[in-house]
Amino acid sequence: MTTREELEAARDRLVPDVVAAGLDVLFCGINPGLLSAATGHHFARPGNRFWPVLHASGFTPRRLAPAEQDELLAYGLGITNVVARASARADELTEAEYREGGRLLEEKVLLLRPKWLAIAGVTAYRVAFGDKRAKIGPQERTIGDTRIWALPNPSGLNAHWTLPRMAEEYGRLRAAVTGG
Repeated sequence: MTTREELEAARDRLVPDVVAAGLDVLFCGINPGLLSAATGHHFARPGNRFWPVLHASGFTPRRLAPAEQDELLAYGLGITNVVARASARADELTEAEYREGGRLLEEKVLLLRPKWLAIAGVTAYRVAFGDKRAKIGPQERTIGDTRIWALPNPSGLNAHWTLPRMAEEYGRLRAAVTGG
């Protein structure tokens, strides 16, 4: 069990990316939460639905635990964040951090060249890339040859997106990736 003191000590820590060149999908969170920073594992908060949705949508053959995040590479998947620093809530981030994060993310994508960049949070995508009208789904914008898909944020705070509905949207991305 992580204590409040350990969580506060993790504020502003970085969580290493899980990446490789040529991935099918590079998933991109908004920024790491304090539990993710304390553990070093993406989407570590128990209420976060990223891992269940990834499995339910068919991206992984079983539900992975956050500590198993490196296994994603074997499935052609990776994880990064728009903003690297950890915070208790995404609303602690500034618009300038999002824009700078978008710039750095673009550099990362040009270097790694995934087929798809999947940003888990349409609002984060809108701010980071200056696209106020973006909606959930595939975007017109590309980064080099990399296509972009805005996904619903899997945070438990995003309750109007149920797990089945979210899995359906992630499944649409999976179908685009696999061509079926």
